[in-house]
Amino acid sequence: MKNIREEIAKILAPAAGSLTAEQIGQMIEIPADASMGDYAFPCFKLAKELRKAPPLIAADIAEAVRGCGLFEKVENVNAYVNMFVDKQSFARIAIEGVLSAGADYGRSDIGGGRRVIVEYSSPNIAKPFHIGHIRSTVIGNSIYKIYDFLGYDTIRINHLGDYGTQFGKMIVAYRRWGCREDVEREPIKTLLGYYVKFHQEAEKDPSLEDEARATFTRLEHGEKEETELWKWFREESLREFSRVYAMLGIEFDSYNGESFYSDKMPAVLDALREKGLLKLSNGVQIVDLEEYGMAPALITKSDGSSLYITRDIAAAIYRKKTYDFYKNIYVVASQQNLHFQQWFKVLELMGFDWYKDCVHVPFGLVSMEEGTMSTRSGRVVFLEDVLNKSVEKTREIMAEKHADPATIEATAKDVGIGAVMFQELSNSRIKDYVFSWDKVLNFDGATGPYVQYTHARAASVLRNAQADEKYIKSALEGCADLGAVCGPSGYELVKLLYRFPDVVEEAGEKYEPCIVTRHIIEVAQAFNKFYHDEHIIVEDETEKNAKLLLTASAKQVIANGLGLLGIKAPEKM
Repeated sequence: MKNIREEIAKILAPAAGSLTAEQIGQMIEIPADASMGDYAFPCFKLAKELRKAPPLIAADIAEAVRGCGLFEKVENVNAYVNMFVDKQSFARIAIEGVLSAGADYGRSDIGGGRRVIVEYSSPNIAKPFHIGHIRSTVIGNSIYKIYDFLGYDTIRINHLGDYGTQFGKMIVAYRRWGCREDVEREPIKTLLGYYVKFHQEAEKDPSLEDEARATFTRLEHGEKEETELWKWFREESLREFSRVYAMLGIEFDSYNGESFYSDKMPAVLDALREKGLLKLSNGVQIVDLEEYGMAPALITKSDGSSLYITRDIAAAIYRKKTYDFYKNIYVVASQQNLHFQQWFKVLELMGFDWYKDCVHVPFGLVSMEEGTMSTRSGRVVFLEDVLNKSVEKTREIMAEKHADPATIEATAKDVGIGAVMFQELSNSRIKDYVFSWDKVLNFDGATGPYVQYTHARAASVLRNAQADEKYIKSALEGCADLGAVCGPSGYELVKLLYRFPDVVEEAGEKYEPCIVTRHIIEVAQAFNKFYHDEHIIVEDETEKNAKLLLTASAKQVIANGLGLLGIKAPEKM
């Protein structure tokens, strides 16, 4: 697709002093107010070289480029050159760009095949997959899809929480109060009950905590009974997790959790000793980070058992050796900011210059209206329950609207689950929020169902016009006049469609899926305005084809954007 910014930069270059076209392209802005032009060029940087006031430079440049065929109008306003691109030229570039690329519109080779690891979801086995896990899961999945779309060789890792003292607690609880048949019938809820009971009983009998630590140490040493119980808990948990991932349409390339690195930690300890980084403090081994303004990194407990940071260091070293990553991205809650700062610093002190390629992408926390969620107290909202309830509500709404019975079940699933995912991805990831059924299941306003419905509406227009893929291709080749889509509502939609590739790139740079989410909301709103302002299927063939081309383009961009969020784009609703 022709890059309008680059074309403008080439036009401005002869009149912009010693600035190169590339430099000019980086300086060109898109005015927030459309009345100030489609693009604007600030002239402040040229004042010193050209020995003129910026407004005078802007006037000279505007005069020099005013006759260029790309522009409908050029104005100088203070120190800016404001440029209005010829609307038909803009519309043709945008529509041809979308329809020629199709599902690949917005895709690029920026990544050049460089390898990027995205670690996300990472629930603890033998514990509920609750609403709090959806943040890492869907944010990470979207970041993976965006990086894949940008041409990176992307690896998806689910770093399961399948190690640590918590499993000592679970084994102790199962031995004291457990029943195998109960676990097999309802694994996670049963194991959660044991975990809650352990903490209730430990308040009365603190020796249970010592028993749990000793049990985990036996697990680390590979004792048969503890290992067999741990493997069973893990298998049962993965079976339940897989059902939720299937509902979300999310897959992983690796489920290597913390336990996978247990035999790789001795080498980490040896390397820390060789570097003179390991110190003994009150019976525990640490790396002192005081001079870097951080608390010490705890490497092993007094009983010699490992800690999160040791396992994370071992995992990072393994991934570098195995994948030789360009970036190693961790989608983990902001609560862990200090943890990541500490172990990234330890990697640096160990002499690994690739520590800087490890990126922590934090996100805000979820709380419930009744208070903070707590696995220990059993106060959680199961994610599967949220998804099922959303599908059920969607089914009810569709039935009320007399939707096609043949498609209602599949569509209710796509829309209901999409509603929950879209809500998670519509706000900045760093914001905390309170989980509310009313908000999650609100189908009005700037929501997932609204965007999906807009896609289905565009599909319906194309069906009614019998504008299949062959028709659209023929119309694109034969449509010389796109003036019919250059009115206020049509042209606003054209500009949003053209911007989509830049939006995807920005979302990747900032690890921020909500940039895509907000953009496709704007596209949906703009299409709906165009739909209401204009009659699309009209008698005049040229006008009809121009409007159908814009409709097909809007449908494609919405589908591509939803795809990057991991959400389906229904053809009918």
